[in-house]
Amino acid sequence: MTSPSPASPPAPSPAPSPAPSSATSASTAPAATPAPRARCTSFMARSLSRKISQFYDDMLAPSGLRGTQFNLLGQARRAKDGPLTVSRLAELLHTDRTTLTRNLQTLQAQGLIEVVAGADARSRCVRVTEAGEQAHRLGAQYWRQAQQQVRALCGEDTIAQLEQVVDHMLGQLQAAAPVAGTPAAGMPAAGTPVAGTLAAADAAQEAP
Repeated sequence: MTSPSPASPPAPSPAPSPAPSSATSASTAPAATPAPRARCTSFMARSLSRKISQFYDDMLAPSGLRGTQFNLLGQARRAKDGPLTVSRLAELLHTDRTTLTRNLQTLQAQGLIEVVAGADARSRCVRVTEAGEQAHRLGAQYWRQAQQQVRALCGEDTIAQLEQVVDHMLGQLQAAAPVAGTPAAGMPAAGTPVAGTLAAADAAQEAP
């Protein structure tokens, strides 16, 4: 009689899997969506302004005028109560007197305007000459073409929205314009050490 085979030893049970480490768990977790970065309003406005200005300058080139010169002549010639003062013209054009004076000198050298004495000894007024009137009439033909092309490229609705935004923001910013020497809200007064403030602002602000 054959002796029975010895019983096989029981198979070892599998070792328990190690618990996932915190590093592994963190790597498999979905990444948080970063907050959108604030875009510099000044950079965006200047970029659009440069593009549109160049477009109008190119269209107006046959008239010999740039866009800024055409607008300056247009504002000066529309005055109903006599020639505008340089200060008033700067306000209407939303520019500073230094920039306006430079543009006036160019137009004066071309014989398109005259800068004459105002009501008092300190004020100066701008008068459009007959040559300036002719230059503006010629420029108006090319300006209308530029207007039509910009509206065709961007769409009437977009232009209408842009005009509303510009009118609104000009009013808001003009009403809130800081007085010279007065720090804006949240900014340190003149003479205050600002090294830490500037460092924090640089870290938080995305510069274009």
